[in-house]
Amino acid sequence: MPASPCMLVVLPQVVALCTYPDLLDSPRFPPDAKDRARRILQSCGGQSLGSYSASQGVSCIREDVARYIERRDGGIPADPDNIYLTTGASDGIASILKILVSGEGTARTGVMIPIPQYPLYSAAISELNAVQVNYYLDEEHCWALDVSELRKALYRAKEYSNPKVLCIINPGNPTGQVQSRRCIEEVIHFAWEEGLFLLADEVYQDNVYSEDCQFHSFKKVLHEMGPEYSGTVELASFHSTSKGYMGECGYRGGYMEVLNLHPDIQAQLVKMLSVRLCPPVSGQAAMDVVVNPPKPDEESHQQFIQEKEAVLSSLAHKARLTEELFNQVPGIQCNPLQGAMYAFPRIFIPPRAVEKAEELHTAPDMFYCMRLLEETGICVVPGSGFGQRDGTYHFRLYHQHTMTWSP
Repeated sequence: MPASPCMLVVLPQVVALCTYPDLLDSPRFPPDAKDRARRILQSCGGQSLGSYSASQGVSCIREDVARYIERRDGGIPADPDNIYLTTGASDGIASILKILVSGEGTARTGVMIPIPQYPLYSAAISELNAVQVNYYLDEEHCWALDVSELRKALYRAKEYSNPKVLCIINPGNPTGQVQSRRCIEEVIHFAWEEGLFLLADEVYQDNVYSEDCQFHSFKKVLHEMGPEYSGTVELASFHSTSKGYMGECGYRGGYMEVLNLHPDIQAQLVKMLSVRLCPPVSGQAAMDVVVNPPKPDEESHQQFIQEKEAVLSSLAHKARLTEELFNQVPGIQCNPLQGAMYAFPRIFIPPRAVEKAEELHTAPDMFYCMRLLEETGICVVPGSGFGQRDGTYHFRLYHQHTMTWSP
């Protein structure tokens, strides 16, 4: 994500107050922002963002994350002891993978990831010497996730690895689809049946634009499927300050919630995180504003709601516009953009252009994207960086909040 979609005033206000507490005496800041900052500082060692926090994160912020999850999921309990503040969601994902990966040869851990995928996954899997197990999303049906595809990928992978982990990105990056509740139930049943650890990357949970789609958290669906599932399926879910309506990437704020992790394994996770000391405390403060935004009776609430709704409305409009315009261009086919922040259209590259790319030892979609950049100044990311079915070509485009249109 190249830039913040919108400067939500309350977030930098609280971080500024925490960073320079003398500003707490300034009349320029609303009382509720000051109250938030004071509460965070009182929970920090030395009452300063410059002090290390507990490795799991500042306690009051973990409590706020737990309350946020409870509100989001209709009152399903969340335990702050199962919350880990992280250096962005990426750090949490890499940390969980690290404690799950083991083995050599055909006993190496297999990690199932969607194709197309966010390249963090393939990079982390490679770094940990695990085995990447691809399952393909169904482009012909709006990048749907088909459990029969999961099953085929799993059984193939068992011939050369030990699949233990199933990663889901919902809403999808780079594909922009939103999984239905029925799909999530089927995935959870599959994970339960096969004894897989579920990783739910839910950093785009606020970014749902299609009127016939709704975000369902894996935790909520897991709980509502009953104790046979909710008491046994291991799940780690992730959120971040970098996406959503915030877009505050540089703070590196994030969290993960783990469920049904064995106490001994959870102790090892805490020990591993302790070696890294703690995530950036300023990022933790930013995460707190995301999960504990201004309430209706607070001075900042109206402005916060206006800013949030403006960002999400603008992103929804840009998603519709992007989809509409791409589908008017010969040689480009774009699925409905239901959520997240990206389009991943299919491009039909002429055979002569494919031959030219091969002569240059370049992937055809990379050749296309470089020519597009050179001739128009438009920069997109080739689909080969995310994975795609053989013989198909794509690129990813970020449909940003602020956009000017020149015919």
